[in-house]
Amino acid sequence: MISEHYKRQLMKEAKQLDVALGQASELGKLVQEITDEQIDKAALEFIKKLGILTKNQTLASMEQKQEKVIETLYKYLGASKVDGLIQDLKESSNVSLDALLNQLDELVGLEDVKQQVRDLIDFNQIQQLRVKNGLKKSNKTMHMAFLGNPGTAKTTVARIVGRMYKAIGLLSRGQFVEASRTDLIAEYQGQTAIKVKRLINRAKGGVLFIDEAYSLTENDHSDSYGRESLTELTKALEDYRNDLVVIVAGYTDLMDQFFESNPGLKSRFNTFISFNDYSLDELVQIFSYTCIQNDYVAEDQAIKKVRELLQTILNEQDDHFSNGRLVRNLFDDITVNQSKRLSKLTGHITKESLMLITKEDVPQDGELVFIEQ
Repeated sequence: MISEHYKRQLMKEAKQLDVALGQASELGKLVQEITDEQIDKAALEFIKKLGILTKNQTLASMEQKQEKVIETLYKYLGASKVDGLIQDLKESSNVSLDALLNQLDELVGLEDVKQQVRDLIDFNQIQQLRVKNGLKKSNKTMHMAFLGNPGTAKTTVARIVGRMYKAIGLLSRGQFVEASRTDLIAEYQGQTAIKVKRLINRAKGGVLFIDEAYSLTENDHSDSYGRESLTELTKALEDYRNDLVVIVAGYTDLMDQFFESNPGLKSRFNTFISFNDYSLDELVQIFSYTCIQNDYVAEDQAIKKVRELLQTILNEQDDHFSNGRLVRNLFDDITVNQSKRLSKLTGHITKESLMLITKEDVPQDGELVFIEQ
């Protein structure tokens, strides 16, 4: 149950802001609609309206009122809830298809994945054109399964796909909602279905991304809560197929087992995309991009040493290689080493020194701290 105390406080402050803005209690009405049953939808509309009404206001008194309302909203719903809703708004903002295709193309490797995504866009645009011309369209669902090891950009591609579908008119909002077992299964009997419904309501109009989906039934078919979650999820896949994309993801072998044990669920998915492990050259390229994105410059000898280290790790990899995640962890190791090296210097440390990664910063294989396989 949401706190009634903070709801009353939020209502009071929202009405005061309405008066100051000359609005007919629009914010106040939206606060009234924020209930346990429709918290995400109503709160999202409240945040959106608050931004629209106040974005052009420059008076200090108005800014103070707005800040007070936002502060109370955080107390009312909690920081994680409000931050998640704000992220939903960002995800659902309008971006052109061409811009999103460029984002897809900029990803390292994944050529087969990129082609499959382009094929999906082409297919769906033609289906829309058929409908406009009075022809029947395909009955395929939009739901997908992304198969592959961690760190292969499955989450990133899922975000882009959602926004692409929004750009071509398949989805009404295009927001991205990420979920795991804990988001889909409750602690008490009878609560799981309610939890799944709330998550679906938040994701409608966009993408629901379920990572490690096989964890829902990880206890050899004995997890009754997991079964309850899957039953509700399977129903939603059909009920909201026209304005919801559910993408399940995880290790290829475990996802295969998951679908084999849930044939009714598998039939709701028409698209299966495999994300292959990165090659050595691609891993080095990801490392270089990570440096650039974080305002670092790696000297040539450092890049050479990174390549040699990654080659050693590749030679020892198992079936569940962590790919880009490994590169990110290696980057963290290197920046820690760089900080330790710079802290020993005397005198002024230049901007160039703060940016430079040297071969001394790259750890030996046995010195890795953050890397986990």
